[in-house]
Amino acid sequence: MTQMRTWYPEIEPYASGHLDVGNGHSIYWERIGTPGAKPAVFLHGGPGGGISPNQRRLFDPARYDVLLFDQRGCGRSTPYASLDNNTTWDLVGDIEQLRDMVGVESWLVFGGSWGSTLALAYAQTHPERTSEIVLRGIFTLRRAELLWYYQEGAHNIFPDKWEAFVAPIPEAERGDLMGAYRKRLVSDDEAVRLAAATAWSKWEGETLTLLPDPSVSGQFYDANFALAFARIENHYFVHAGWLEEGQLIRDAQKLRDIPAVMVQGRYDIATPAVTAWDLHRAWPEAEFHFVEDAGHAVSQPGILHELILATDRFAGGDFI
Repeated sequence: MTQMRTWYPEIEPYASGHLDVGNGHSIYWERIGTPGAKPAVFLHGGPGGGISPNQRRLFDPARYDVLLFDQRGCGRSTPYASLDNNTTWDLVGDIEQLRDMVGVESWLVFGGSWGSTLALAYAQTHPERTSEIVLRGIFTLRRAELLWYYQEGAHNIFPDKWEAFVAPIPEAERGDLMGAYRKRLVSDDEAVRLAAATAWSKWEGETLTLLPDPSVSGQFYDANFALAFARIENHYFVHAGWLEEGQLIRDAQKLRDIPAVMVQGRYDIATPAVTAWDLHRAWPEAEFHFVEDAGHAVSQPGILHELILATDRFAGGDFI
């Protein structure tokens, strides 16, 4: 029986700082591992989720030189919770500025959840800058994916959590929950913004794992985290990520020559498996793994195992 892989040991950055990417935005970045080793960039979820220390532990520090960064408006990037000049294509441009800062020709691109969306958008725009791709919890912002989680679908599995999610929205506005939340998340009333952000964030935090896991859901209850997370997520979702419908799956053919691994939890409620399967059918060259006993979160043992196997194999240069 194969031994299950788990996190590499805790590690601190060997360098960190802020990069002025224009339009008033300053991006926090950090680098871990061995300077000059295999370059990689980690793209966090949300959008608006920010990076966390455990995400550093997905890579062998002896063989990787990894850049992690807080995307516009979240984490330690400034201005906090800002929606101005904050789109998918702004972030794609930021990744290129960061690559130029690092001084590498190409790098492995790793993204989970919204990070998988951003990884696909970046790699399809800059395939020559993408040496390998690792994706988890595949999400492409198609209309059906958004409606499943925020309008109709997921509530059938989590009816108790759903009641709390819709509670801030009057019955008359519940036909468009993303739109109704938008009005509140950009309200001039701080109390209204925070109430909406907390309810939005809690819904996501409590539906990411196959079984309840406070170590995953806990941060989603923090009001400061929730404000950026909910505002930025909702901002992206009401604008469909500034993507054409189905664009990322349609353009998967641009990635055929890039070695890749996709990992998907069978019982993922946030980003249901059908999206990963549709991408797999459009991009059969990428290695695909269903994890049968997992939901969405990276911390679930089967998902973590497959992701670390992938980063190890890409580091070794013996990918098959």
